[in-house]
Amino acid sequence: GSGGGEAWSGARSQEELMEADECILVDREDRIVGGASKALVHRRGGLKAAAAAETEETGGGQAFALHRAFSVFLFDGRDRLLLQQRARGKITFPLVWTNTCCSHPLHGQEPTEVDLPADIASGAVPGAKRAAVRKLSHELGIDPASLPPESFSFLTRLHYCAQDASEPEPGMWGEHEMDYVLLARADVALDPNPAEVEAVRYVTRGELEEMMDASSGLAWSPWFRLLAARLLP
Repeated sequence: GSGGGEAWSGARSQEELMEADECILVDREDRIVGGASKALVHRRGGLKAAAAAETEETGGGQAFALHRAFSVFLFDGRDRLLLQQRARGKITFPLVWTNTCCSHPLHGQEPTEVDLPADIASGAVPGAKRAAVRKLSHELGIDPASLPPESFSFLTRLHYCAQDASEPEPGMWGEHEMDYVLLARADVALDPNPAEVEAVRYVTRGELEEMMDASSGLAWSPWFRLLAARLLP
């Protein structure tokens, strides 16, 4: 990015963040193969221009470039899960309900958000955890001091692909992610950012099941449906 050591700022438009944030491109074994803007990796065919980063190994035929992401599940002291509804102005998956925070570790951050093989093998994943702290502050106004990287437990990685069917360009935006699942338990103060978050809600397991029932009429992120099925038995 511009300015080299310039600190990341969330005080930009969704469009500006899509262009400025450099995601970590990986192959199917989660080996780093390059970097590309958030806009390029979430746009159908967006990396054809950056074909050098795409090899047969990364699944060159995929419509969306595979990159690292993280998903935070934050529980409070009463064992309720914090959900968010993505803001109306989000470019991908607007107004869908999902887990506490879903975003991306980035190239070019200081300290680094790029996890090396040893970081993953040990289960420490400090890069993904730092990215989580950064985005929980940006999206939900959570003070990093109240939820530092060591608060998080790394559970697993999930490789998934999903397209966004919402208007105005159904199928043109989507996800293809190696998603690092992080769990934390803490009672924190929230100050949601309206550019990122439409609504928040703490839910018990029973309340979550009611919200996810088709009769509720609520839309859910495809990654949360996958993760909920696996992690919230």
